[in-house]
Amino acid sequence: MDNTQGILFDTALQKALKEEFYYADLDKNGAKRLIFDNSGGSLRLKAAVEAKARLEMLPDCPERFHAQALELNEIVQNGTKEILAYVFGTENGALITELTASQTMFHMVELIMENVPGTNAVVSVLEHPSSFDAVAYYCQKTGKELRVIPADHATGAIDPDAAASLVDENTCLLSVMSASNVTGAIMDIEAIVRKARQKKPELYILTDAVQHAPHCALDVEQLGVDGANFAPYKFFGIRGCGFGWVSDRMAQLTHRKLLQKDPTVFALGTPSPGNFAAMLAVIDYVCRIGSRFSKDTNRKSLYRTGMERIHLQERALLSLLLEGTETQPGLRHIPGVQVFADGLALHRRDLIAAIGITGMDVSDAVKEYEKRGVIVCDRSNRSMYAKRIVEALGLTGAIRVSPLHCHGADDIHRFLAVTKELAQK
Repeated sequence: MDNTQGILFDTALQKALKEEFYYADLDKNGAKRLIFDNSGGSLRLKAAVEAKARLEMLPDCPERFHAQALELNEIVQNGTKEILAYVFGTENGALITELTASQTMFHMVELIMENVPGTNAVVSVLEHPSSFDAVAYYCQKTGKELRVIPADHATGAIDPDAAASLVDENTCLLSVMSASNVTGAIMDIEAIVRKARQKKPELYILTDAVQHAPHCALDVEQLGVDGANFAPYKFFGIRGCGFGWVSDRMAQLTHRKLLQKDPTVFALGTPSPGNFAAMLAVIDYVCRIGSRFSKDTNRKSLYRTGMERIHLQERALLSLLLEGTETQPGLRHIPGVQVFADGLALHRRDLIAAIGITGMDVSDAVKEYEKRGVIVCDRSNRSMYAKRIVEALGLTGAIRVSPLHCHGADDIHRFLAVTKELAQK
């Protein structure tokens, strides 16, 4: 089976999956709307929102011992187990829970920077502020040198040799995101880890997986990292929580905890069962997709199959977005449209395109898309979240286009038609 260009879900499955999300085709007022800004969040899975809402109504504390409390505690325990085993791909290490994924990243960076000897830390220029700023903040706080890995303009990625070149025996931390939330470039984390540890075998390495986790299965042990995180609100789920994973050796570092708790318990206070229930609903959804393509009854295997099929669907959508059809030219072929950092093969990219339209300011273009019922994102150097990243790619800004796996070929065609209209204005 040739999957270099991806494999689309059949139309019936794609439409059925879209029905599982709120407001996939219409806004809250019933107006037709195309959401191609799923890297700024994602469409909300109905089952996740409803699971959270059901448990929020209950007054019971999951740390008590009556029947309903024990049920809630079981949800937290099962959620912890499945998030570790399925989303992060490990049965080792510990889970960190915070209000946001950004907080989990600050927590992990703090853990290393305040405990591990060294005189410098290395971070990529493409990082989201939650990881770049965390490393910069703790470098300043601990008196360490901040070393920044440059970006490859052609690919929008980080070169493993460029990352390793900044590591030495005095480096205490290396942080590189799993995939860019501006270009969609998937970083070769395995190669980065391997080359960096040739320079310093015991080096602590983190990866921000917030962009990548909803689009491709993670395996933190195969990657060889010590910490990773993701945000449920970008993974079809809810806002108000973030999850991080730390390796066994990181969990043993001195950290904020209740003194009587095991070192692997990072939770301060009573966790919200609803947050875990919502993520369990997301995992259920991915497993159901996996069951469409596999007869395996192992839940973890079904999850990985589901994520693989999501990635193949999104690769096919990306191919269609870039190349188009005989009757509808893709972004690469519409006069007046430029696709930035377009140098990676499709299997090395998440479903994101960073584009520009000749003669149109990025912010103006985003407003014009909205007038036509299409939501995309302004990633310009006027934004604190985008300035460092787009300028590192030699740009002043880009229109970020990020559909989701439940979108279909008709959605891509509609977007391309609108883009062609704007490019011809």
